Amino acid sequence: MDLDFTPDDLAFREEVRAFIAQAFDDDMRAHAAQSKNAHIDKAGQVRWLKRLHEKGWIAPDWPTEYGGTGWGLTQKYIFDMEMALAGAPSTSNMGLRMCAPVVMAFGTPEQKAQHLPKILSTDVWWCQGYSEPGSGSDLASLALKAERDGDDYVLNGSKTWTTYAQWADWMFCLVRTSNEPIRQMGISFLLLDMKSPGITISPIVTLDGPPEGDQEINQVFFDNVRVPVANRIGEEGQGWTYAKYLLQFERGNAYAPGLTHQLAKVRKIAGVERSDAGQRMLDDPDFRRKLAEIEIKVEALNATELRVFSGRANGEAMGAVSSMLKLEGSQAQQAITELALEAAGIYAQPFVRDTWAEIEGRTNEQRAGPEYAATVAPMYFNYRKTSIYAGSNEIQHNIMAKMVLGL
Repeated sequence: MDLDFTPDDLAFREEVRAFIAQAFDDDMRAHAAQSKNAHIDKAGQVRWLKRLHEKGWIAPDWPTEYGGTGWGLTQKYIFDMEMALAGAPSTSNMGLRMCAPVVMAFGTPEQKAQHLPKILSTDVWWCQGYSEPGSGSDLASLALKAERDGDDYVLNGSKTWTTYAQWADWMFCLVRTSNEPIRQMGISFLLLDMKSPGITISPIVTLDGPPEGDQEINQVFFDNVRVPVANRIGEEGQGWTYAKYLLQFERGNAYAPGLTHQLAKVRKIAGVERSDAGQRMLDDPDFRRKLAEIEIKVEALNATELRVFSGRANGEAMGAVSSMLKLEGSQAQQAITELALEAAGIYAQPFVRDTWAEIEGRTNEQRAGPEYAATVAPMYFNYRKTSIYAGSNEIQHNIMAKMVLGL
């Protein structure tokens, strides 16, 4: 296997770097650097995604007939890695990454024409309506009722942990259209306008959340919300099939580029902070061993992802491989935040509710410790969720046991 980049690959890498240097402006960089999850506000994300759209780079994984780049595996790898190393926002919002593939695969021509161009141009923001109170990893138990009334479904119930629902124009949503002995058979997949009468969005306040902080998750309530039957994807009662297809894209992402960036930040911290023995953390044998172990895992994950996505480019379904990537990627994310917390030491202890507020001039309080310190503990606590969302890691073990080992 030839692992060297060709001259064309190197030229493309320089083009990507030049674009990022110009398009990823100072305001975006400041917000991303001081966010617990490297996110920026909606205005910044839309501005960034529209710049990518103007460049023609917003949808590397889409087919070219819908506006994809047509890149080969090497170009996608270079693009993802350079984006991650620069700390640039991800292109994988829920419309681009999750809703669009389902619409492409199962939507009607009218649904494709209505939604795909607006997803591509970031004129419409999407959120995901899957989890409910009592229905998370056991998603088949969902109870949001959708009763047929002429040309509409009437929705009653709620969805929870809905990321950035307060930003969303539309939601892709799993609903219960019938009660079957096999619970999965009574689920349908709807696209709904978040401005529909009867929708109420209630924030779920986390420790670093409002009034000053980054509001991330919500519960969404539906009170006799009418959704046209024409907004249903595919057949009634087949939503579980479409949901499983979508989860391949939610779980089967490239983790290695982002993990490489996070490891570089840990190395930077460990190169400055001191251990109890007075030496740099990077020179502490025990810390260096743990860092080397996770670096080896990230390199192995990187090689696996390249192999998997190469097959995906040839039309192979991901299947249970997406569960493996999600499992290994989420565990590595958590391990890296643990190392960062250890490296930062006492500077990770002061509680900083919202670092964006300092950037935007809403407080004159001086922060304790170096600039990198404020996000270390928030990232550690925030990343506890990675082994739960998109199906808990226990669920991923079960999927692999069944689909790979036949247990």
